[in-house]
Amino acid sequence: MSDVQKTSMTRAWMVVGLLWFVAMLNYLDRLTITTMHDSLKSDIAMTEAQFGLLTSVFLWVYAVVSPFGGFMADRFSRSRVIVGSLLVWSAVTWLTGMCHTVGQLVAARALMGVSEACYIPAALALIADYHRGTTRSLATGIHMSGVYAGAALGGVGGVMAMHLGWRASFSVFGGIGVVYAVVLLLLLRDAPGAKAGVPDEGAGLPPIHLVAALKSLLSLPSYGVLLLHVSLLALAFWGINGWLPTYLKEHFSMGQGAAGLSATAYIQAASCAGILLGGAWADKWSRVNRRARILVPMFGFLLAAPALFMATSTNVFVFAILGLIVFGVARGFSDANMMPILCQVADPRYRATGYGFMNFCSCLMGGIMIYEGGELKDRHIGLGVTFQWAAVGLFVAALLLLLIRPKREAGE
Repeated sequence: MSDVQKTSMTRAWMVVGLLWFVAMLNYLDRLTITTMHDSLKSDIAMTEAQFGLLTSVFLWVYAVVSPFGGFMADRFSRSRVIVGSLLVWSAVTWLTGMCHTVGQLVAARALMGVSEACYIPAALALIADYHRGTTRSLATGIHMSGVYAGAALGGVGGVMAMHLGWRASFSVFGGIGVVYAVVLLLLLRDAPGAKAGVPDEGAGLPPIHLVAALKSLLSLPSYGVLLLHVSLLALAFWGINGWLPTYLKEHFSMGQGAAGLSATAYIQAASCAGILLGGAWADKWSRVNRRARILVPMFGFLLAAPALFMATSTNVFVFAILGLIVFGVARGFSDANMMPILCQVADPRYRATGYGFMNFCSCLMGGIMIYEGGELKDRHIGLGVTFQWAAVGLFVAALLLLLIRPKREAGE
């Protein structure tokens, strides 16, 4: 490897490192509220459905804005979209701690949905610009481990809420994000050779337009399968994110802090292991099998579906945790490979837009799942039943991956 190539690779991995911390804040800020169930309800009167709505409204707004956020990252500077997104959602996180009514909380969560929707598509597309071929899945996976770290630290928000008050958690996390946005502004840059609206592989083509991007993406049968796949995954992912702390607290008679940490730490730790294993495995296997990045998450979910069903059916806490760990590993396999799969299916100019539209479908379904979990709970239907149906959806989602036909791998 020449000195120029070594320098380029060092920069590529530095970008992953810089974005890891942003990914951590992205999920910490959005999920910490789910671990503050008792603290919020004791301070601001609300029903279970209204508590679920705080996450659902975030997801619905996030879903609607995601395709536009992805388009902005394809059309303009990816790095500047990332910095702007972090700065705005961190300010909104701080403002959430100033809310005193359910209406104000709902409005703050909606604003957070707008600002956070621009981050993930831009970040994953920027990593794909820097990492081509046999480092793409691992680089994507390492970045996504920041997501799991943020989700795990969301449990810390529940503990802070017990000892310092829930408002303090939002103020602290929001302030950290604003400071880090300044750091990114100084250090983060787009991939060398890329220009606004035209990644390297699309050089020489005119800037993209949203309608043309969506027409191109939706004309691909494999992309349609991906949309259905991520929609089914959302039923399990967001059901777990939104209601598992409450389920563990009630089903196993745990305290709010212990339930919040148990609901996040085990799964996120397993997911971190899964992304490293799944990313490295897919990268190595892809050298001889073009479907490797598709098959790795498929195998994971075929194991995770029955594990999740067991975890939410048993009365033995250890068995529940073991099932959730298997689920977490499989989720890691998926997150390490979802953008690389998209790169094999879609026009390289439309990566961020394509991922944004996938987020639209995923978060729309996730928001419905979380709200309905609260509705069913108000009707005295257990959360375990909701999770069991989500496990069935996970199994179907795994089988759908067999229908994807990869066209290309950037760098081949």
